[in-house]
Amino acid sequence: MTLDWQFFLDDDGSGRTYLEWMLDAWGWTLSVALSAWLVAMVVGALMGTLRTLPNSPVLSRLANAWVELFRNIPVLVQIFIWYFVLPKLFPALQQVPGFALVVLGLGFFTSARIAEQVRAGIQALPRGQRYAAMAMGFTTWQSYRYILLPMAFRIIWPPLTSESMNLLKNSSVAFAVSIAELTMYAMQVQEETSRGIEVYLAVTALYAASAFAINRLMTWVERRIQVPGLSAASGGGH
Repeated sequence: MTLDWQFFLDDDGSGRTYLEWMLDAWGWTLSVALSAWLVAMVVGALMGTLRTLPNSPVLSRLANAWVELFRNIPVLVQIFIWYFVLPKLFPALQQVPGFALVVLGLGFFTSARIAEQVRAGIQALPRGQRYAAMAMGFTTWQSYRYILLPMAFRIIWPPLTSESMNLLKNSSVAFAVSIAELTMYAMQVQEETSRGIEVYLAVTALYAASAFAINRLMTWVERRIQVPGLSAASGGGH
């Protein structure tokens, strides 16, 4: 069997090469993953915080319901709901681009996982930090904003690295609703050229390179934000 990599330089019928098409698809993959990551981080941090609020059982239950709902439904099913079901129930969503719907579906799914990590990170902190904030006159939200959340994110950054890499891989579900990302590209080009081996090897290499870059970036951030002795201190906080 001989691999033919030259076909990537052939015209795909629209005035661009298969290589240019693949790079465009890579851009869509990264755009979906980054946008969904931003949604997941913001919503996940909020829901994780609400789950740990003292004396707020209603907010805590709502946040728990959010987490249980979005993490127990397969991500592909959620994408279909956002793309096919909700626009029928709420016609205004028919004007929303499919890209945005996929980002919301993927972001909310991941937010449930991040919320659980944020909750665990806050609860791992020594209770003395919350009491010290109260003694300094901080309100509950000030305590979370300036003390608890910054410290909790330092604890949970390593698992957030794994979630970020998983989000990149989960972005492949966008092909199911015709987002022109890498997986859809691979399927279409394989059908057009019968060069499935070359196409899937190239796409696999791009996914692997992207995941490696995310891992290196998150590791670099982890080294910059880590607090020496925090893990040891958090272990005895209860």
